[in-house]
Amino acid sequence: MTSLAETFENTPAEIVRGIVILVVGSAIIPLLDAFGKILVTTHDISAGEVALGRLFSQAAMILPFLLYVDGPGALRTRRLGLNLLRGACLGLAGLAFFAALRFMPLADATAVFLIEPMILTLLAAFLLKETIGWRRIVAVVVGFFGALIIIRPSYSVFGIVSLLPVAAAFFVALYLILTRRASRGSTPLAMLFYAGAGGVLVLLIAMIIGHPLGIADLTFRWPDRGSTWMLLIGAGLIGTAGHLMFIQAYKLAPASVLAPFGYVEIVSAVFLGYLIFADMPDGPKWLGMAIIVGSGLFIYFREQRIARHPQKPPIVR
Repeated sequence: MTSLAETFENTPAEIVRGIVILVVGSAIIPLLDAFGKILVTTHDISAGEVALGRLFSQAAMILPFLLYVDGPGALRTRRLGLNLLRGACLGLAGLAFFAALRFMPLADATAVFLIEPMILTLLAAFLLKETIGWRRIVAVVVGFFGALIIIRPSYSVFGIVSLLPVAAAFFVALYLILTRRASRGSTPLAMLFYAGAGGVLVLLIAMIIGHPLGIADLTFRWPDRGSTWMLLIGAGLIGTAGHLMFIQAYKLAPASVLAPFGYVEIVSAVFLGYLIFADMPDGPKWLGMAIIVGSGLFIYFREQRIARHPQKPPIVR
């Protein structure tokens, strides 16, 4: 998939800055997940409430900045429904991932979630009618096999909840597909605001329905500790900062250059998981992580190679 940034010529200095910004963003995003895990495991805050607080903070922090920079006209968009739907996908992804973190180690859940580029490849074929060849299909299958290596022991302990990072990856991939559709007619900051607003809306509806039914991950409890508020606000700040870094990085460098550096996230997740929760992946899980990362890198580097030689005769893929 081609980023909008790739339609412009980037200088070497810009590309280096873009890589640095993306690496920093990928390194801090797992801290959002670590805060979420602390909230759902030790502060008795539901996964829905964590996801809601994170996206509400994003929308609340972006809105005044957006109005200050571009004025009220910045909120105009020709595709309001599509932008809100993007946010709904982001909200559901957060709900699924934070629910998984109640039970799964941070590094395991993050590693399984990193099959998202492979799901994105499949969705692009079905929804955007993009052509995918047999090599990419094999890479996707191998990536899913790597995820299964990580999921299997967790499934025997936690059951179907261990599949929640897969659901989160699906919703994020769908979010990115919709982002590509909605990118015309909206500024990046406006899209970030609507992503937060759409996520808040769908999570509020889900919690209004789920709370009376006693669904644990959709209950709401007003935080009664200062540390809980600090973690919720911190999650919102980190999530917003991370997404702003990603937007800026993709302005400065092509997606095909940046994509491999996104796997810094798993390094950060393993480090934080060990530092905060004393979780360390075992041998098979390291193997599964390596397979997922390798499959993702294969897809990205192949896309980069194809993009460099668009005039070559079609080859069997």
